[in-house]
Amino acid sequence: MSLHIETHGHGPIPMVVLHGWAMHGGMMEPLVSALADRCTLHVVDLPGHGYSRDSTLPLEPSACAEAIARMTPPALWLGWSLGGLIALTAALEHPQHARGLAVLCGTPKFARDESWPHGADPKLVRQLATDLETDYHATLERFMALEAMGSPDPRAELRHLRELVFTRGEPDLRVLQEGIRILENTDRRADLPSLAVPSMWLAGHRDRLVPPPAMAWSAERSDGTYHEIAHAGHAPFFGYADVVADTLAPLLDTFR
Repeated sequence: MSLHIETHGHGPIPMVVLHGWAMHGGMMEPLVSALADRCTLHVVDLPGHGYSRDSTLPLEPSACAEAIARMTPPALWLGWSLGGLIALTAALEHPQHARGLAVLCGTPKFARDESWPHGADPKLVRQLATDLETDYHATLERFMALEAMGSPDPRAELRHLRELVFTRGEPDLRVLQEGIRILENTDRRADLPSLAVPSMWLAGHRDRLVPPPAMAWSAERSDGTYHEIAHAGHAPFFGYADVVADTLAPLLDTFR
């Protein structure tokens, strides 16, 4: 059930760092390096991912948030993509541990419907779920291509993602399936006004998976701050890690 958590950096501000679906903590290295002088970073491999591949913990956000809170000190939580949903859950349910929130290209509701025009096409989510059953390597390849869309150099970003994604082994099919269900069904929009910790929502201007208006809306509802990283896609820490780190500075200052 244990999770792999690495500690990096030597700055005075504790930070928990959470990666996205099908990835691992090592993917966050550019941002971790950019923040190392300002933060001590606890970089998590989520259940079934990376060096936590054998963990039996469910990927369900509340279960992950509780387990990670037990294994890390009170901190600012930063989550990318699906990791942003887990970080949001921690801030809502464990504000004594997640004392601040930074969501990077994440959203309280991923799939679009009549009440949520800012989500991804639900057909895309269902197709990913179907494809996982038949060829999950091809599904991951397709998902990485979606992540790279909007990047100034999508081919280079896709190559970078491919190089990194399997460096800690393949993710467990169980949590890939769980993750799709989470993306398809989770909706924390109604909880945003009750968020009691400072929050920052950072979007990639060219993100094609999590539209920036979803994050702007979330920031307004949670009384947080919103920033767009110009020219960036779904993974702004590839190529823009220093910009992301500098954008986080006002939130970091609240912990000094």
